[in-house]
Amino acid sequence: MTPIRVALLGCGTVGREVVRLLRDHADELAARAGAPVELAGVAVRRPRKHADLADLLTEDASGLVTRDDVDVVVEVIGGIEPARSLLLEALKAGKSVVTANKALLAEDGPTLAEAADASGVDLYYEAAVAGAIPLLRSLRESLAGDRITRVAGIVNGTTNFILSAMTASGSSYSDALEEATRLGYAEADPSADVDGYDAASKAAILASLAFHTRVTANDVHCEGIRSVTAADIGAAAGMGCVIKLVAICERTPPDGTSPESVSARVYPAMIPAAHPLASVDGAFNAVFVEAEAAGQMMFYGQGAGGAPTASAVLGDLVAVARNRVGGGRAPRESAYASLPVRPMGTVRTRYHVSLEVNDRAGVLAAIAGEFAHRGVSIAAVRQTGGGNGGEAARLVVVTHAAPEAALAATVDVLAGLDVVRGVDSVLRVEDLGRKGVAG
Repeated sequence: MTPIRVALLGCGTVGREVVRLLRDHADELAARAGAPVELAGVAVRRPRKHADLADLLTEDASGLVTRDDVDVVVEVIGGIEPARSLLLEALKAGKSVVTANKALLAEDGPTLAEAADASGVDLYYEAAVAGAIPLLRSLRESLAGDRITRVAGIVNGTTNFILSAMTASGSSYSDALEEATRLGYAEADPSADVDGYDAASKAAILASLAFHTRVTANDVHCEGIRSVTAADIGAAAGMGCVIKLVAICERTPPDGTSPESVSARVYPAMIPAAHPLASVDGAFNAVFVEAEAAGQMMFYGQGAGGAPTASAVLGDLVAVARNRVGGGRAPRESAYASLPVRPMGTVRTRYHVSLEVNDRAGVLAAIAGEFAHRGVSIAAVRQTGGGNGGEAARLVVVTHAAPEAALAATVDVLAGLDVVRGVDSVLRVEDLGRKGVAG
């Protein structure tokens, strides 16, 4: 059979593993794909770092992706540019594309999908979310006949490692981050991970696939974990919960005043210790999917790293090769639903608010009155400390579900009350589909 020729853009941690797997498993990949899968070239910025690939190396990425002998372009360089321009060049030249670039897909995935459709070629991106976990193909293909209502999970291994370490040892955020950096789980600049941007890009991709609606990273409400403290971890444990950075994508039915819509958000939240996601520790990822017919499912595995991500890339590459050999096509972009993205202020959540207050009569009534004034129902109140009159006490308020805007406004007002010395912590509480829990 005529070989399927592959151009590889980037040869870092993931790219090196792609090369290794292509070489080590060449015979098996050929048998699975229906034709040999061969490297045609590798585009890198510093060829001297990859002397063992000398015959394949080039610094001319644009020239490589448009070569006549290239059938598929695999992109693992990341970022928006030059990746976007190179992939559009490749697609317009009739090359199928496999990419792991979640930031690009979350910002401009529709443009890539339209270019692939115009040229009649494939666009695959399983490796963009949750590494080796076969999640995107399940959403796009296996669950294509069902109606997905929620996708929620842990999609960033660095933040999950940090929060798991804080939970296990009681360490501070800074100490846990230092350990994650030492072990190679966190980059020298961890901002994309710890500030939630990486997870937000993945949430946009998940929401787009699950709800057949174009959702970009700008549509995703995003908060990171820098402000999570050991005290927050302890407070969560006291409620029978753990804190995780969660990406939550939901389909909300019409309610008489608002049309059917979707929401996508990323933030640290308390989740019940009995929920399957609560036991996901270390750098692992897990995503909980709910669908009307299929019910509840969880996808779990290694969400990052060279070998796991390369595994997903090779899976896509085999799919592309099979399509070229057999004359098939990848599923096209499905955005027929075109649902509006729900403003974060209208999303219903629960809050856990920790306040330092004056220990005197009437304080609780004043605070409860502010919640009531904005239509926020209080589920539980707990006070610690104080008791000697005039000293500070710790007050914890847990709410029922209410619109995010009402909750946020209440917290802002509380911070300005004379009886409140400080708002120490505000965390959301998410049940994530656990049965029998009232919202």
